[in-house]
Amino acid sequence: MIRNIIFDWSGVIVDDLVAVHKTTMLLFKEMGVKEISLAEFKKEWEQPYMLFYNKYNIQIRREEEQAMFRSLYKSVSSECPSKPYSSVKDTLERFKKSGVNMIVVSSSLVENIEEEIERFGLQGLFNEINGDIHDKAEIIHETIERNNFNPEETIFIGDTTHEVEAGRKANALTATVTWGYQGEDKLKSSNPDFIIHDLKELESVVLN
Repeated sequence: MIRNIIFDWSGVIVDDLVAVHKTTMLLFKEMGVKEISLAEFKKEWEQPYMLFYNKYNIQIRREEEQAMFRSLYKSVSSECPSKPYSSVKDTLERFKKSGVNMIVVSSSLVENIEEEIERFGLQGLFNEINGDIHDKAEIIHETIERNNFNPEETIFIGDTTHEVEAGRKANALTATVTWGYQGEDKLKSSNPDFIIHDLKELESVVLN
């Protein structure tokens, strides 16, 4: 039985792909790198995200990337606001009513996650929020231990192969959703315990 869910945020709960792509392309431009299409962005996207920049020979420290991204995202997000995936609030509320603990571990900025939680009416659903996380493998095990979760009753739900690897290292169950940043074929290569195609399937995995 699954009693605890650790969620990635972008690409799982919130659709911010267009805004993140546009922000990243502005960063590419400032670094003198040729822009890429949204389709190529999805194809090449990697986590931890500095691996993605390394593909394009962008020489930048993570702290510099965070500062640049934070500044650029503010202007882009006003034109391309993020939105929750359809019916995700209903699903989260069902989990909450069933007594499932829910935690967020994301590379998204904490202030962005908190703003979106308020804007989408998701207050009170999550036990804790962890943002600005570069390598999620470093925090999943710590999160499970800190909350006294049984790894066998805990699932990490993401949208990239990195989340599968991070969850597996913590001996948790792993699931990837197909509506996020990476395509299903790439997700299958990481052999998650579950590949989720829609929210009904997610509810079935967690509640049944």
